Order: sequence, then C-alpha cells, then structure tokens
Amino acid sequence: MTPINILVTIDANYIQPLQVMLKSMFLNNPEEHFRVFLMHSRLAPDHVDGITAFVERNGHTLSEVRIGEECFCDAPVVKHYTKEMYYRLLAFRYLPPELRRILYLDPDILVINPIRSLYDTDLSGWLFAAAYHDIIFAREINRLRFPEYNIKAYFNSGVLLMNLETIRARVSESEIYNFVRKHKNTLILPDQDILNSLYSQDIKKLDGFLYNYDVRYYKYRLLMAKKQVTMDSIVNDTVILHFCGKRKPWHKNYSGAFHALYKHYQKLALLP
Repeated sequence: MTPINILVTIDANYIQPLQVMLKSMFLNNPEEHFRVFLMHSRLAPDHVDGITAFVERNGHTLSEVRIGEECFCDAPVVKHYTKEMYYRLLAFRYLPPELRRILYLDPDILVINPIRSLYDTDLSGWLFAAAYHDIIFAREINRLRFPEYNIKAYFNSGVLLMNLETIRARVSESEIYNFVRKHKNTLILPDQDILNSLYSQDIKKLDGFLYNYDVRYYKYRLLMAKKQVTMDSIVNDTVILHFCGKRKPWHKNYSGAFHALYKHYQKLALLP
C-alpha cells in the first residue's frame, strides 16, 4: 500500500494541537504509513526536532519544508489566523516534484476513522477536493463578498486534497499574489477567500459529514439532517472532526461538542 502524504503548516503556537491531530490519525489508521511534510518559515530548530521525534516515535516519517520569511510577508492576517495559512496555496512550488498528491490538514482536527478512502479520491481533471459547510447564511455571505468570481460553493480549506500534477500545470503563483494585493482590505477568511474565488469551480466536492465535520454546527445538523444522525453514527462513520472558528478545544474555557473526545486524544499525544 502506498504511503499517505500529509501536509501541515504551523507556527509555534500550534505545535501541541498538531501533535494531537497527528496522534489521532496514527492511532485510527494502524495499517498506514504517513509521510508528514511540515511547511513553515519560523519554527525554531528545537521545535522541528521535537515534532520530528514525535512523528518518528509513532512509526512515521517527517520532512521539513522551510519557506523564506518573505513568502506572503505582506498578506493580511486576521484574528487567530497567521500567515502560515497561506502556505498551502503555494505548496506545489515547495514540495518535492515527484509528489503527485498530498492531503493538507489543519491542526485543529481529529481524525477518528480510516482516512484512506479520502486520500484515494479520484481527482481526474480537478485541482483539489474539499468539503463545504452547507450553512445557508454563511454560504450566501461568502458568495456575495466576491460576486465577480461566480462562487457557487464556498469550500473549507482545512481539509484539502491536492492534485499536485494538475496544480503545477494550471495554477499561477502570480495570480495568487495579485489577488491578495487587490483584495487585501476585504479578506476575512484569507486563504479560503483566495481558494474559492480563484479555484472553486475546480474543486471536487467531498462529503462534509464524513470528511470535514464542523463541530460548531453539531446541534444544527442534528435538526437539519435528512437522515438520522446520532453521536454513535458520527463516531463510527465520520473520518474528520474539525474544530473550526476562534474557540478551540485546547482552550481552558472551551465547552463545545466533542470536548471530551479531544481531551482523550490530547492526553494520548502527551504520553512519552
């Protein structure tokens, strides 16, 4: 079985959440071998060494991909978002050329079931595969913010399967930088705004229930679901839980859905 390539991009504030995400993925995919590509511009060497040791201790491999500080140095950052969020957009430039696909994952995620079906998604003709959270008010607001780009679905970039071969052939680095310059003062969810404005019609839709479950809308989805949804069905079937938004499960005041499950994996990640 071929290894699964995973891309992560963080700064020092997200080291522990990254380890929790990786631990959940390793534990729930015992038959897989993961090659983790750590893309960053300002982690200290001891931080990189610590993450490398963590990954190797769990039986997998890590490759550091260091990016110059000048990359997206003038791009806007908003609230809890850092400039590292932009790096996934230029991953095709910095990753080894022999890589054909890679799965980007945000660090505020738990992987609670096997991920192979997601990774092997057919990407023929597509740049990316991602899920969009079909919440009516959010969908309409994001669509209307960039009317000239004809955004029909606003995809979440926290789980992003990349067809690197096609991206290298069709995505323009200058186009991305030009978009940032043009819309610098109107970007709210910066990397997502870029991804959706420029490429939303080249993104294959993933099942958000399975592959990018936004835990903020747990109660909303229970009410709106077309099929019976229970906590058991989520734990048994959903592959990725995503703790989107400003409130994170590692914060002391967090009391949202799946908090206990997150604490379980957090404890496991911290074990020697």
